[in-house]
Amino acid sequence: MYFAALLARTEDGWEASDTELDDVETLSDLADLAREASPDEDTVLVLIEQEDAWFGVVRVDGEEDPRIYVSDAAAAARSSYGEILLTDELLGRDPDDGDVLDALDLDGTEDGEADEDDDDAAEDGAGIAGAADVPHGPVGDALILDDLGVSEKELRLMSTDAVTEIAESLGASETLETVR
Repeated sequence: MYFAALLARTEDGWEASDTELDDVETLSDLADLAREASPDEDTVLVLIEQEDAWFGVVRVDGEEDPRIYVSDAAAAARSSYGEILLTDELLGRDPDDGDVLDALDLDGTEDGEADEDDDDAAEDGAGIAGAADVPHGPVGDALILDDLGVSEKELRLMSTDAVTEIAESLGASETLETVR
């Protein structure tokens, strides 16, 4: 089960809105959705949580590039919402590398000849494209909320109900509960 909300910082404090991510396909779409929540270009946080698996924070400050933090990249990679956040840049990958390397035959076997290592890799899941380079654990900007009162250490220690913990730290828990 997922929960996603937008928290927009205004002159009067935080404003929350429940958000549907069904039409969001890219990080750019998500950033645009966040910018629409704050016409004054204030800070907007997109909080996404998959129950007991992972959480993500996307911070949009005006027209700046979004900043992202994901608590467990490997868990998020198995989620359609997580895939939106796990950009090649966030994972330290060159988006063009995969296409070129996939086309090359680097294992020394003849075309069409199966390699025993390929069979073993397929059995243990390592043969899934891109799965091997997604780290278990947090990725992204752990200082994403530091200036708002949530330190890197606090963010990394959050787990099952992180969205609520973040809202409490920001003084926005009552506001968030109105859309939960």
